[in-house]
This record gives sequence, structure tokens and C-alpha cells, in this order.
Amino acid sequence: MISPIEGKRDHSVTNDASNGCVDTLARSRDMVGIMTVASSAPILFFDSGVGGLSILGPARALIPTAPVIYAADSAGFPYGTKSEAEIAARVPALLGRLVERYRPRLAVIACNTASTIALQHVRAALDIPVVGTVPAIKPAALASKTRVFGVLGTAATVRQPYVDRLAAEHGADCIMLRHGSAALVELAEAKLRGEPLDPAIARIALAGLTEQPGGDRMDVVALACTHFPLVEAELAAAAPPPLTFVHGGDGIARRIAFLTQGQRWPDAPPPGIAVFTRIDDKVRALAPALARYGLDRIELL
Repeated sequence: MISPIEGKRDHSVTNDASNGCVDTLARSRDMVGIMTVASSAPILFFDSGVGGLSILGPARALIPTAPVIYAADSAGFPYGTKSEAEIAARVPALLGRLVERYRPRLAVIACNTASTIALQHVRAALDIPVVGTVPAIKPAALASKTRVFGVLGTAATVRQPYVDRLAAEHGADCIMLRHGSAALVELAEAKLRGEPLDPAIARIALAGLTEQPGGDRMDVVALACTHFPLVEAELAAAAPPPLTFVHGGDGIARRIAFLTQGQRWPDAPPPGIAVFTRIDDKVRALAPALARYGLDRIELL
């Protein structure tokens, strides 16, 4: 199933069959699952902001004692409004620095925008397993009874050819509507800072889908930004029935658990570390929410 590429490395891409929202780089099972890894070696989660916490949560539930480094590119936030070239250059450089400093056993790009644009660049730069996130188009297509589903992400994600390829592969008999919302990303960040939330933001984001031709028949929305599951309750409150939401956190967590089978973990979870590329008042306001995810220390990259 896995064939050697680039000499000493063994690369494979594997999609979670049940979720269709995981994109991975793994070395061979002998190297990944059984290789000697120090129990203290962490899992590295990377996002532009706090969206990756929607991936960290399910992963912690499956591997509760895993050491964790959560890295947020606060100096580059948000990614959804940046150009492809900027993201493709920035993300591998930052992950290279993070891997050099923290020596993780595996890296998770817990960001749809970064994954759809920069994943191949990261794979070329790193020599550890990498798990990326892609829009949950397969489960959305499978769940849709009306054969009309939406993809709600950032502007950078929803315009990617990767989204079209997933739709052609998994939802060829469906109408796929797409909409990008930067305001919804900001809403998730504000929620984790404990700030008052404007419910109109969720209503406007959904209207970007429902007001398109065919939007009145849409019954499923794929949350194609890891920030958006953090405000799923707000989206559900604004959604017309019977609209439902799907995302990939559980499938990604299962993939992380699979790739780390046979490796040692600490007996108890060590304090997690949240790393930011810029620390300001907004980052400091996240401390209580980060602590709820087991991230007790904040560091500057």
C-alpha cells in the first residue's frame, strides 16, 4: 500500500474512509507505528488562530495523556484573506521552526486553508508524519437527502481547485454551494476570548449559502474551517430547519491515533504549551479557554 519515494523516505496519502476530511503523510508502519519514540515527544497542532482547538479536543479524548504543543500564527492571522503564495511560503517556514524547537512525533495542520494550499510544501520540508485537514465534502454529500449541500469556509479555502476535485469525486450527483466568511472566523476567536457575540454574524454567513440558487433545498453544510465547529451552536441557532452541519474533527483524531499506534505515552498528561507568533492582549485573553484544552503555558515563537 505504501511505496518508497525520495530514497530513504516512505510517503503515503491516506483519506479517512468514513469522514473524507483527513489528508495525511505517513512513513511506513514500521517507521511510524513501531519506531522508538520518546514518551515525552509531543503532537504538534498548527493553525493561524484557535480554530485547531476543534481538532485538539477530539484528539485529546482519544489519547488523553498525549503531550501537546498547540501553535497559532497570531502574527499572520487570519489566513483566509491571504494569497496562496503568501500561505505557501509562510506555513512551511513556521512549521520547520516549530519542529526544530519542540521535536514532535507528528504534526497536524489543523487548518483547512493551510492544508489545501501548503500541505505539499510542508511535506517536502518535514521528515515527520503530517496530518492535514480538508473540507468534509464526502460526509456532506453522503448525508444530503436533497442532494444540495453547502461548503462554509474561508474565502481562500472555498476557491481552491481541491474543493472542486473533492466535489467531483464524492458529490458528482449533488449541487455544491460555497461561501467564504472571514467574520465567522473572528466570531470564533471572540467566543474563546469570552467576548459578547453578535448573532447576526452567523445569520449573514449562512445567508451566503441559502440565498444562492438552490440554497432553499440545502440540508447539510460542511464546516470547512476549523474555527467554525467552535461556533456550531451559534450557526445552529441561525439555521433554518432541517439544516445540519458536518466537520472532520473526529476523523482526524482517529487518524492521529492510528499513526501513533504502538508508541509510548506518559502515564499522565503533561502541561500543554500554546505557542504564538505574536503575544498581545487578544492572545492573553485566550488563556482561560486554552486551559480548558489542557494548554497551561503560553510561549512566543
